[in-house]
Amino acid sequence: MKILQNKGKFKILALMIGIDGKSPLELIEWAGRTSYKSHHKITKDSAKKFVGMIRKLGHESVLEHSSMIVEFTGISRGFTHELVRHRLASYTQQSSRYVDKSDFMVTAPPEKNLKEKIVELNLPNGTKLKISFSDWVNLNEQMYRGLRKAGWIAQDARQILPIGIDSPIVMTANLREWRHVFKLRCNKAAHWEIRILMVKFLKEVKKKIPIIFNDFEIAKDEKSATIKK
Repeated sequence: MKILQNKGKFKILALMIGIDGKSPLELIEWAGRTSYKSHHKITKDSAKKFVGMIRKLGHESVLEHSSMIVEFTGISRGFTHELVRHRLASYTQQSSRYVDKSDFMVTAPPEKNLKEKIVELNLPNGTKLKISFSDWVNLNEQMYRGLRKAGWIAQDARQILPIGIDSPIVMTANLREWRHVFKLRCNKAAHWEIRILMVKFLKEVKKKIPIIFNDFEIAKDEKSATIKK
């Protein structure tokens, strides 16, 4: 059993590159200039300026011509339930129907005392038992492993898995959609798990392709971010 607090990770697997070696910004510029047949204005350094211009003008549909593939690990099923609501994307997620989850890893809220016995259970024999979050995860793990040993296949035993169970996922989305993800999931009102990791991810992509994301301002405590007005 392993309980994770603030252990979510991301890994950028790919940023779209053209077959002729065009960078993400160059691909966006080429696609965007098709609108006015202005490819003759392309220079070695024009892509950054062009992309910055269309972003500021709000023509974000052009940003859809480049994409990014990202892997998220150390995150819960609850995290992925939030993530897959972004429909303009492709996902591949670890299957709890076929993958044995006996090696229990559960994400818990940060800054909580997971060993504090705060919940009283009424057992079937009438006994009362006070347990902690950690105790409950341990009992849940024992039940899952017991069902598997009793011959239950993974897709049946998974019915008792908590929403906090680890669930790695790979997501592919265009850069406009990633902006939408950051806008919603880095907001102060977002769920703490996805917000904390998405802010870290945003900080990284601001370095890699700043002209796409540098209008996002990360709070001083790095716990949220918003688009600059």
